[in-house]
Amino acid sequence: MDTRLAEARRPPTEKSGPALPDIAELEDAVSLFTRARPSLLHIAHRIVGSPADAEDVVQEVWLRLQGTDRAAVHHPSALLRTITARLAMNVVQSARRRREFSASPWLPDAADCDVTPEVVAERQDAVEHAVALLLGALTPNQRTAYVLREGFGCSYDHIASLLQLSVVNARQQVFRAQKRLSGGRHRQEVDSVVHRRLVQAFLGAARTGDLAPLERVLLADVA
Repeated sequence: MDTRLAEARRPPTEKSGPALPDIAELEDAVSLFTRARPSLLHIAHRIVGSPADAEDVVQEVWLRLQGTDRAAVHHPSALLRTITARLAMNVVQSARRRREFSASPWLPDAADCDVTPEVVAERQDAVEHAVALLLGALTPNQRTAYVLREGFGCSYDHIASLLQLSVVNARQQVFRAQKRLSGGRHRQEVDSVVHRRLVQAFLGAARTGDLAPLERVLLADVA
């Protein structure tokens, strides 16, 4: 057997190499985390770009470490770096989703059983205005991708399958739609029949959660 492979497989308690850190005891875990904290902050800050957010990430790392079966951890330093990177990426993705949502004021709120008729009417007016904007500004592919992704959180895999595009291209459709909407491009005239059909399909999907009728309406205009 290759001597290097044998060395890598040898238990850490053997005298041939240094023992791996044992963090089963909370005191040892605290000591390791304290030493690793500066590098973890550096990793988090590089990803999230904010000292305050990086501090929050590293604090969450410590909480995760406390709840971990530390006796089963063989490479604690690597585990800490991995948790830090994953949590920091989660922060970035959550912030991006919040920005995208706030940039899409046409999206309806979740259904509320206690809303008044006035609120229902306001929501329908908002959707009617939004659909008119989408019909006037976006191509059928962009409109389909944008509505399904931003309005209902559909995966890019699902959108790509519906539009018969690659996942990368499906992402591009959403990006282009966002760019057109933020740029105020309204070039196409809106057909009243198409508008009404899409409004009804959108409201139905928002109310029932069944996207199939909405998808059929959206795909009707896709070449």
